[in-house]
Amino acid sequence: MHTPFQRSLIHLAVASACSIIALPGHAQQAPADSVGNPLASPVVNSATNTAASPSAAVQPDAVRPDEVKPLDAKDAAAAAQVPPMPAANAPASATVVVSGSRIAARGFTQPTPTTSLSAVDFEKAAKPNMFESLVELPALQGSTGRTTNTYSTSSGIQGLSSLSLRGLGTIRTLTLLDGQRVVGANVTGVTDVSQFPQLLVKRVDVVTGGASASYGSDAVGGVVNFITDKKFTGFKANVAGGITKYDDDKSGTLQAAWGKGFLDDRLHVAVSGEFTKQNGIESPGFGDSAANGRDWYHNPALQESTREMQAAGAPRYKSIVNAQHIQYAKYGLITNGPLRGTAFGPGGTPYAFQYGTDCVGNFCIGGDRSGSVGAGTNLSMNFKRQVAYTRISWDLNPDNEIYVTANYAQVKSVFSPNPGAAKQGNLSIRCDNVFLPASVAAGCLAGYPTGIMSVGTSNGEFPANINVHPTRTQRRFVVGADGKFQVFGKDWSYDAYATHGENTTVIHVRDITLNPRYNFAIDAVRDPATGQAVCRSAAARAAGCQPINIFGDVPINPAGWSYIAPANGPMQYTKSNQDVASANFNGELAQGWAGPISMALGAEYRREKYAVHGDPYGAGLAYESPYSDLYPQDPTLSTTGDNWFAGNYHNGKGTFNVREAYVELNIPFLKSDTWGEANLNIADREEKYSTAGKARAWKLGATWKTPVDGLRLRAVSSMDVRAPNLSELFAAMTVTNQAVNNQQGTSIQIQQRNVGNPDLKPEEARNNSFGIVLSQPSWARNFNFSVDYYDIKVQNVINSLGPQQEVDLCYAGNQQVCSAVSINGPAGTNYVLAQSFNFASLHTRGVDFETAYRWNLGDYGLPGSVTLRGLASRTIHSISDPGVPGTTPSEGAGNMTGATPKWKALVSQSWDAGNANLTLTERWISAGVFNNEYIECRSGCPLPTAAHPTIYDNHMPGAVYIDLGGSYNFAKGVTGYFKIDNLADRDPVLVPQTNLSLALNPAIYDAVGRTYRAGVRVSF
Repeated sequence: MHTPFQRSLIHLAVASACSIIALPGHAQQAPADSVGNPLASPVVNSATNTAASPSAAVQPDAVRPDEVKPLDAKDAAAAAQVPPMPAANAPASATVVVSGSRIAARGFTQPTPTTSLSAVDFEKAAKPNMFESLVELPALQGSTGRTTNTYSTSSGIQGLSSLSLRGLGTIRTLTLLDGQRVVGANVTGVTDVSQFPQLLVKRVDVVTGGASASYGSDAVGGVVNFITDKKFTGFKANVAGGITKYDDDKSGTLQAAWGKGFLDDRLHVAVSGEFTKQNGIESPGFGDSAANGRDWYHNPALQESTREMQAAGAPRYKSIVNAQHIQYAKYGLITNGPLRGTAFGPGGTPYAFQYGTDCVGNFCIGGDRSGSVGAGTNLSMNFKRQVAYTRISWDLNPDNEIYVTANYAQVKSVFSPNPGAAKQGNLSIRCDNVFLPASVAAGCLAGYPTGIMSVGTSNGEFPANINVHPTRTQRRFVVGADGKFQVFGKDWSYDAYATHGENTTVIHVRDITLNPRYNFAIDAVRDPATGQAVCRSAAARAAGCQPINIFGDVPINPAGWSYIAPANGPMQYTKSNQDVASANFNGELAQGWAGPISMALGAEYRREKYAVHGDPYGAGLAYESPYSDLYPQDPTLSTTGDNWFAGNYHNGKGTFNVREAYVELNIPFLKSDTWGEANLNIADREEKYSTAGKARAWKLGATWKTPVDGLRLRAVSSMDVRAPNLSELFAAMTVTNQAVNNQQGTSIQIQQRNVGNPDLKPEEARNNSFGIVLSQPSWARNFNFSVDYYDIKVQNVINSLGPQQEVDLCYAGNQQVCSAVSINGPAGTNYVLAQSFNFASLHTRGVDFETAYRWNLGDYGLPGSVTLRGLASRTIHSISDPGVPGTTPSEGAGNMTGATPKWKALVSQSWDAGNANLTLTERWISAGVFNNEYIECRSGCPLPTAAHPTIYDNHMPGAVYIDLGGSYNFAKGVTGYFKIDNLADRDPVLVPQTNLSLALNPAIYDAVGRTYRAGVRVSF
């Protein structure tokens, strides 16, 4: 026994370590809290990956091999009050599958690092969507959600909540539901977490290591596995609301779940329904102020110096604020010739534009910034999710069940990528334009010999901003059976299922213009017969052209707006199907001298296909479209499509299937009082794709429980794969006109035909990790700590090339690329297929830390207990190599315009006493640079290159966000709670660009500001 003084020293030492790295995320267990409340039933200790159980809570036979026993109402209420910690006397006989392995074996500690978050952790986070809690984990970097891609009209991933581990991208993270694949919500195959049934999720395992050998393709960065409560009994509900400090992004959440057993509990039914609405942050429109009083924007930009300045030693780029673009104004600006600097105001009145000072390149500082468009991008989307889920199971006997699940989910988003439709000095306006003020028309005739001047405009007179409406609808059904049986006296378990999933995505863009119609409509003259303004082009007039006035603050006539921005804007309809049949078995092969030898094995068949249709104006008038009757033929539009200002969706389709089988073994090979215990974990998976051919994934890992008190070592090496997805294989063709240089340096006009590449092969990743785990040593029974080093090298990375790169590679002798190049034919026949190839590589390595510690305040005469928890990730390198001659690898670690800061940490301190809980959380991002490839210099700079530009200041600050939450049990089964995110209302760090864009990086920084939420949970 330690003396009070010794205990105090231990507490101080451990608290100091935990203050560096601590997160709410260890789903762990202790036998009882400081006031004697029983804790939750078994959960997973992510430091040891074993089942922890309170004494006399669960008998080993009551634990299924694929799940832990569900909480009853009493235990669930206790779990909400007290953070779980690992039990000192957890029985080794309990078995549980943690997602880093398919093995379910007594006492097995798997080598792959895995963090498990319990339902209690998510309740404390109090987010409207589990996704918003998960993306705060340090290992998750580069995920997409409703605050990312708000600038995008055409990407197709807007509003898609997808997870990315290690900054390797969402396509290299496998997201599962109960260990099963879910149909993709995009043609890239990534799933939408918002479509998952979240109220019934009792645990989420985050596997921060390659897991392709266990789960198949895409698990290069790792696996995120959502595990539901399959035998939920009772009723529970959650009602919550939220709002920001700025009176926007209002949210409401309603969730309910019910479960009951019938016919002596052989028939079990569980259903849940969820609705969440988040109103988003509306666009403030034009100007340099962010929405609703946010005063941090100030029009940041990267100002580019001239070639002469760079030759004299000036840096190429300099970050400025209060930037004014010189190529356009809100209601029109003449950008060339003697009238340059003439802008148009109310009623079309010309005035001298205020350019500001320090004008270099495209930007000045200060001046008239009323037409700036960067602040007008939504900071977060209007977002609505609806999910209905049911699971029905029938116990054939106490050991075997059959089941069916059904899930319906719909996620809708609405956002504005930018106000108006900026034209940066590229409009050719004739001197006889009927809408030009007389003085300007006269000056044009006198000063422009060609009769044409250049005009730039933000199109501030447009009656509405572009608004994008993605809607994703999922229907998914699973039929399966699981249970256990005996083989030669050994217990084995199985899980076999078949699933069919469909996801339809409809994207509709409204209040957006057709480029050809806009150009016809602004080129207006006076009809000599009637004296009325008409479109100059007779063909356009015959097709219904209506003239519009873009000079000054003059409302567009409704007929003109309907002509250039028809009600049926760009539309895309995508349907993705996924069919899976899988069978998995695991159990004991034999009793070895150091323990039971266990095995998991299985086979799977999967087929995926998609079909996408764009509207005729975007995809091309010659293509069939389900929307053809909504888009009348117009001879003034391009028959090949790409007529819209943005959102030109094209047609495509594709399918593939894969057959695969795997085997995994756990072999204990050491059991000694002197040397401790050790086991070997090996796995192999063979895959055959109908498109990409054969692929193989394997894993070799080991764990060692050393003779040192509480100390374990773990290591794993694996080969992981990612097969090309449907989009990369079968992307629909788009065509643009470009110029390339041939071998003699002569410029040749070509068609750039962007298209998928059906000859792509799988990416291959070598994933190595080594970890040290300190779990509940005798000198600190409530302490857990782990540190893991990882190194991931991905070869044959699928990456697209530019047309000139392909031409150069072909001349260098690369025959694979030459098949996509044809530039020696007659004029008009030359083309380059801009495809993806297996040329690039990725290399990331770093260190993960995880810790948790709790002490009883009763030792000091105070109520309750305090828990410190944390995760931190240090990215040492994140190197991307395009693999193309003339390019150099780039370092992404600490690049604050990307997704991988050098340090990312989440730390929490939680106090629990009886019915009350308070939790303080800190989210930390370390400082970094604008770009690692930039050379920082103030004067005497070297000449910049394309790979290494020079910049005045390359530093980017980090950020600390503090969150505060709490809960109180008002009565049995009734808990009220609150949460304040970004308590200090920390402003986001500005990330300037070479144009006036949103200039934020919501993948790293909080762009919303202080947010208040409160709610009530009930259960009985």
